[in-house]
Amino acid sequence: MRRENQSSVSEFLLLGLPIQPEQQGVFFALFLGMYLTTVLGNLLIILLIRLDSRLHTPMYFFLSHLAFTDVSFSSVTVPKMLMDMHAKYKSIPYAGCISQMYLFIFFADLDSFLITSMAYDCYVAICHPLHYTAIMREELCALLVAISWILSCASSLSHTLLLTQLSFCAANTISHFFCDLSALLKLSCSDIFLNELVMFTVGVVVITLPFICILVSYGYIGATILKVPSTKGIGKALSTCGSHLSVVSLYYGSIFGQYLSPKLSNFINKDIVVALMYTVVTPMLNPFIYSLRNRDMKEALGKLFSRATFFSQ
Repeated sequence: MRRENQSSVSEFLLLGLPIQPEQQGVFFALFLGMYLTTVLGNLLIILLIRLDSRLHTPMYFFLSHLAFTDVSFSSVTVPKMLMDMHAKYKSIPYAGCISQMYLFIFFADLDSFLITSMAYDCYVAICHPLHYTAIMREELCALLVAISWILSCASSLSHTLLLTQLSFCAANTISHFFCDLSALLKLSCSDIFLNELVMFTVGVVVITLPFICILVSYGYIGATILKVPSTKGIGKALSTCGSHLSVVSLYYGSIFGQYLSPKLSNFINKDIVVALMYTVVTPMLNPFIYSLRNRDMKEALGKLFSRATFFSQ
């Protein structure tokens, strides 16, 4: 496909959220508050893990990367959405749209792989507690995170390169609040069979397979709990895995079918609600899930506040 055909659209128009003009002020304040909560909450988790030596464990190593990913994931779409709520002309340049789509897919996939790594950590902690230290070495944790970044980059890059080969002849209005891949494919006047095939194939790799790995991990965890009498150590591990299971439910419950079956997404309002769930709500709730359900995080938070109060006197 020649470049002049592809560059016939220099910008896209985002329709944004389907809300009435008189309601924009309320929704702007709501989403701004949720975004600030997401950023501050996840940065606080990173700070606590950094400062408290008791949190220098594999689980919190993965959690710190998940917190960074959640901040980045939400920052890809929410600031632009907030700006557009007070803009008459909601445009985004072609290059900016492609970049936003790349980063969105990258951090969404990275979330999936990090959650899967955390599931493996829970599995080892409960099913092989005596060998936990030997298995979950620092090198293995770093390798799992590195692989997550590489696979996420490969996934988002494959979608981006294929999208740049498509032509956008006249239509440039995206019925969404960000540059969603499915919405962009609907605007193309080129054959998108290969794009949809790659979308489905890559979706199986980055969503379905990790989800299956998580289910298998929790299957082994459940079997181990039924065999072994309850102990303090297992109770602590279960508390941690309970937080992780809540995050898994939020993440996969909102996005599981979104990109695996793009043809089923015929109702744009439903797409927007689902997108808001995993770009705004889930990243905001993750810090609360891990801080309220985890005793170590509570103690680290109390220690930080006590230190801040001491120095302020």
